[in-house]
Amino acid sequence: MVGISRRRLLAQAATLLAGIGLGPRVSAQTTAFPSRPIRVLVGFAAGGGNDVIARLLAQQMSGGPLGQVIVENKTGASGLIAADILAKATPDGTTLMVATQTSYSVAPQLYKSPAFDAPRDVAGISLLGASPLVLVVNPSFAAKSVGELIEMAKAKPGAINFGSGGVGTTPHTAAELFLFNAGVRMTHVAYRGEAPAIADVVAGQLPLLFANVSVVTGQVKAGTLRALAVTSPKRAPSLPDVPTLAEAGIKGSDVETWFGLTAPAATPREIVQRLNAEVRKALAAPDLQQRFAELSLSVSPSSPEELDALIKSEAVRWGEVIRRANIRAPE
Repeated sequence: MVGISRRRLLAQAATLLAGIGLGPRVSAQTTAFPSRPIRVLVGFAAGGGNDVIARLLAQQMSGGPLGQVIVENKTGASGLIAADILAKATPDGTTLMVATQTSYSVAPQLYKSPAFDAPRDVAGISLLGASPLVLVVNPSFAAKSVGELIEMAKAKPGAINFGSGGVGTTPHTAAELFLFNAGVRMTHVAYRGEAPAIADVVAGQLPLLFANVSVVTGQVKAGTLRALAVTSPKRAPSLPDVPTLAEAGIKGSDVETWFGLTAPAATPREIVQRLNAEVRKALAAPDLQQRFAELSLSVSPSSPEELDALIKSEAVRWGEVIRRANIRAPE
């Protein structure tokens, strides 16, 4: 089963790092921090899951001890464009990135010669949380349940299109896992971000997609999208009437998108630790926790070492899905 059990993953990953002798990065004494406003890179279009997380976090942290925190969207190549900018940024703690398994654990395995290698190029600051996905369709789409969708797909293999925010994104790989476990075939349509793909489903230009619950909860409740199932082991708190894929009869398709805050690899350790402390403080704020809960986002702070290890271990996990689904990056 490809899913995320945070405690198990972090424990296994920490053991892995200890076993190969990767300890804390050593750095010289730093100057005053921050020296300028902090920018948080997002590798996808505004309105997607990464963007929502980044803006909530930036809003909570701005005005605090670190001063202004701004969000910049740098789209393309499943987040690798933003990741490359991060890797080449001055390692002074003022350029950060909200990343997921898409950009750090999946995309580097899809592209033939990626310049970015997460374990080499970034330093984890903290895990932020995780979001289940939800299979949503346009309200006029004929299938009213997962079972009906599977029947339609079996009747016309490859005829139904599904969208995602890009090749190798978690919504894409989650869909491929669903198709494999359901024994059906559909055609993938990649967009430059989750938000434009969702917009096309709402407009009826695309029949369906898997999307982060945190992004589409409002549209589902408003009736502009219809939810068929969520990918979490249990029903999402914000969509309690929507069944899980397991309840719909599709086992082994539990998937959640994890979100983490990262910095360039050479960032001094004392800055990483200070950022970790400020992120933990932000995630502990009741108003931020309430906003996360409204979007079915868990709050999951971690140590920098735990996030480093998670990034490494998730590459192995998703590599299996990539090979089995024969997912290829666009030329």
